[in-house]
Amino acid sequence: MMSGEVLKPIVETSISHHMVKLYQSPLLLTHTERAKVMARIWNGAIERAIVVEHPSIVLDDYLKDQGMIVHRMSHIPAQDELIRVINEHRSQVIFKRSKVEVSRELIEKCPTLLAVQLCCIGDDSVDKQACADHGIMTFNDPVSNGRSVVEMVVGNLISLARRFYETNTSCRQGTWEKSQVERYEIRGKHLGILGLGNIGRSVARALSAMGMKIHFYDTRQVSIELGKEMGWTHHETIESLFKASECITVHFSARDVHGASNEGVIGRQHFEQLGADRPEGMRIFINFGRGFIHTPEDLIAAIESGHVKRAAVDVYPHEPRKGSGWHNPYVDCQQVAVFPHIGASTQEAQPRIAARVSETFGQFSRRGAVRDTPFQSRTELNLSNRGRRGSAFLMVCHSTARGTKRAIDEAIYEAGVSNLSSVHTDFDEYGFAYDLALIDQPLSSEQLQVIIQRAGELTEQEDAIRSIRQVIID
Repeated sequence: MMSGEVLKPIVETSISHHMVKLYQSPLLLTHTERAKVMARIWNGAIERAIVVEHPSIVLDDYLKDQGMIVHRMSHIPAQDELIRVINEHRSQVIFKRSKVEVSRELIEKCPTLLAVQLCCIGDDSVDKQACADHGIMTFNDPVSNGRSVVEMVVGNLISLARRFYETNTSCRQGTWEKSQVERYEIRGKHLGILGLGNIGRSVARALSAMGMKIHFYDTRQVSIELGKEMGWTHHETIESLFKASECITVHFSARDVHGASNEGVIGRQHFEQLGADRPEGMRIFINFGRGFIHTPEDLIAAIESGHVKRAAVDVYPHEPRKGSGWHNPYVDCQQVAVFPHIGASTQEAQPRIAARVSETFGQFSRRGAVRDTPFQSRTELNLSNRGRRGSAFLMVCHSTARGTKRAIDEAIYEAGVSNLSSVHTDFDEYGFAYDLALIDQPLSSEQLQVIIQRAGELTEQEDAIRSIRQVIID
């Protein structure tokens, strides 16, 4: 069995009283069959990538250095075109930014796809449940664009506090307004941070160093503990955070700790509480996080009522595809500074992202290592034992149903193969798990099929095994 070999269908077997064809490669299945048999199996490192949405061109060089064949699309494709191109190039991984949708339809119609690598933080554009259902690992980059976003927050906070934007406009029009009215220093002011993830913490550190008093709201226990250790003030509710803060900056994830969407978590009632405990405050609102956190209408209403004095927005509920028209929802509200989602668009950030995601994916491709997965933040899975020549990394994505892990372990044992070391994690929110093992010799085609069959029998789930990949160490 050679590296890169696509395995073939071999048998029919009975699983839970259903006759099911066991396939070694989903390439050979019809769409109807794929809906029933979801296991995607590949031997070797991942070889073929498709790149969309124009991440830094240096990404292609990094991937080619890993031996991958890279197809970069020069434009942002519609869904049907992307499906066609993925299948034409037999692409196994898609590298993308935040616009192109990875839908359930795309996943089901692209049976060669084994992974999705986001060249950004946000994962809203990927149907993660569909990926989990089909054993497609998904990765993002929560680190590399942090500096760019932090600088944009700091720059805008100072600009809004000093009224730079409106003063620039009036000065160009011939008005000489040398006045301190509603111009503030930020030192000593109270900053509220919604979401204390990587970027939220970096913003807090930067502005704390500039003398601001930090307040935060987050639902993740790790973030709460880290914030408290830094001496920042934790708030149990969003309402409390708004009341205590003179300025709010948004860095929420798409979903909360319980998996519920954060869409619309900020409403008009929150804006009306901004700075309620500090009536002489600046009352500034910045959203460079998620466009659906609040509606433009609610922010505009708060501006008009005076509850929010100035704001800056870089994200919107509806953002255009490149080259298409766009309606600015704040076009008639001059107190809101608007930007076209450029928080990570710097000369420095994009090459950093390319370097990190290529490393993240390279480790997954060659060794099955996992980091930066939106299935579960801060998850890292790796085997330090590199293994001798002829041993193999075995990677299995499977359901969390009782008996699935046992089926994998028993199949390895019955094959006369030794499990030298292994790591495992459940992604309970999505009902699937990832198992990485270093075995002393690779499993044959038939032995891999035993894993699928045994898991189906023990769990009574035809899709208990979603994908299997094996990399022989040479």
